Amino acid sequence: MNINTRMRIGELTKRAGVTPRTIRYYESIGLMPPGEREGTGQHYYSEETLERLRKIDQLKKLGLSLEEIRGVVDLYFIDPSGVQTKQKVLTILRQHLTETDQKMNELQQFRNELQTQIEYFERWFSEREGN
Repeated sequence: MNINTRMRIGELTKRAGVTPRTIRYYESIGLMPPGEREGTGQHYYSEETLERLRKIDQLKKLGLSLEEIRGVVDLYFIDPSGVQTKQKVLTILRQHLTETDQKMNELQQFRNELQTQIEYFERWFSEREGN
């Protein structure tokens, strides 16, 4: 790692907009490699690590889970064309859309059932008031 481009965890978290706890968690689940350790035990991180954190954030905003991100994030750094990465992300997004449509249909059914029950109770009360 070039000494001029390395940063400590505090600078990395500030530039990436994450907490040290997030960095450690991502390292523990394999989303990013641990920082390089110096003799004093201090961890140092590269610009690539910062880019990785930014890419993880972008993928999270698209709705990908951390598990899904783990399956694609490395591709951003080994596939210069981006084709393979984008194909994989597109597949995941299509799956999310299918799941979302299914959930929306289920919610619409539930809404219809609620509406039917509300109408039933309103009729019941209306009939009671009429007597």
